[in-house]
Amino acid sequence: MSEEKIAEVEEQSFQKAQGLKKMADRWRSSHIHCLWQMTLSQRRNPYATLRMQVTMAQELALANKQLLMVRQAALHQLFEKEHQQYQQELNQMGKAFYVERL
Repeated sequence: MSEEKIAEVEEQSFQKAQGLKKMADRWRSSHIHCLWQMTLSQRRNPYATLRMQVTMAQELALANKQLLMVRQAALHQLFEKEHQQYQQELNQMGKAFYVERL
């Protein structure tokens, strides 16, 4: 082989080696970035979990309060309906509820 061909082959080998080195560096960089993201998410997750637990507790308290208000309103309507029914029955018998006037 001539010196020119040897130099050309060495240049090609050098270019391949450089390409492989760049690829390995990119892989190492992406691997490090991935590990950093994983540790970041592991550190962030406990705080996110705590925030979600607090939010869920607040939402549950508000839902219970709203449910209580709905049940109280339904009970109030039931009492009003029963009162009207009793008043109609008493009116049919010729009687009435005693109502104190102020």
